[in-house]
Amino acid sequence: MFSVAVLEPGRVALVNVPDPAPGPYEAKVRTELACLCNATDRKLVQGHFPGVESYPLLLGHETVGIVEAVGEKVRSFQVGDRVVGGLLLRPSDPAYASGWGGFSEYVLAGDHASMVADGLATPEHGYFEVFEIMRVVPPHIPIEAALLLCTWREVYAAFEDFNLQAGDDILIFGGGPVGLSFVKFARQLGIGWVGLVDPLPEKRQHALASGADAAFSPDDAALAELTRARGKPLDRVIDAVGSESIINAALPLIRMSGSVCVYGVIDRSAVNVQKHLGPYNFNLLIHQWPTRGREARAQEPLCNWITQGVLDPAEFISAHFPVAQVEQAIQLSDSGRTLKTLLRF
Repeated sequence: MFSVAVLEPGRVALVNVPDPAPGPYEAKVRTELACLCNATDRKLVQGHFPGVESYPLLLGHETVGIVEAVGEKVRSFQVGDRVVGGLLLRPSDPAYASGWGGFSEYVLAGDHASMVADGLATPEHGYFEVFEIMRVVPPHIPIEAALLLCTWREVYAAFEDFNLQAGDDILIFGGGPVGLSFVKFARQLGIGWVGLVDPLPEKRQHALASGADAAFSPDDAALAELTRARGKPLDRVIDAVGSESIINAALPLIRMSGSVCVYGVIDRSAVNVQKHLGPYNFNLLIHQWPTRGREARAQEPLCNWITQGVLDPAEFISAHFPVAQVEQAIQLSDSGRTLKTLLRF
């Protein structure tokens, strides 16, 4: 089968590797559609993802596909099911490390529920915590929306990780798919005032169309005067980029005991927090990895929103490419002007 590999930092190619063989608690899934993660995949391609040093590696973690075979102990998946989140965590070719391996013709989905029920959800039995979010998607959910659940579930779960409460006033730095998802979900979950900061005018306009109360460029004088103009500071500032400079820009904007909430992997080992810029008491919450149980539970309310028309995948998709043109897709994603860039298999 074919798979997308990062041969070395900065060099991507399609390679041939053996088909994966499903274990007793795994399903073999034929990939239909995948999409680039603007943060994680970019860092893996560029060689900047913390803790990943082994190249070549097989790339990709946002996938959806159809089950073609199941192991003998699988009870959660059936042939013909559409499943979100399949990966190649143990590449069948030992020459390649795993960069999650989802951009492959075939991937594997682990049966979390059955392994837990059988008391075998341990690494010794081949269990990975990511199995919990490898789930069947209802057949009425459009395939593009099923794929975007990879992003949407994690953002939805982060509302609980960040302790966001109805009525909170928040500002989001970053108008990519994560930042815009925060805007959309905030409007549905009763968050109070919602603002967004992004350097690109088209992303600021998109945020306003998605329900933001205000949108600013990073150098907007109104941003520096935001607390005075509103008459009160913010409850939470969300850094949807993962940047030291954003953390420090957020500190003067939050109330006493407010929070700066960092969503995503920070690509450096140390962060210099200029604590004198903020109130005496504040929280710095770092969300670099999903809380899997919350992410899994997010699927049902998100599917309800999709069914009701609250979430439209077309609002988040900037471009489609055949997987053979993955290099061009990555170049477009690297421009910073896209939201989600899809790969069709």
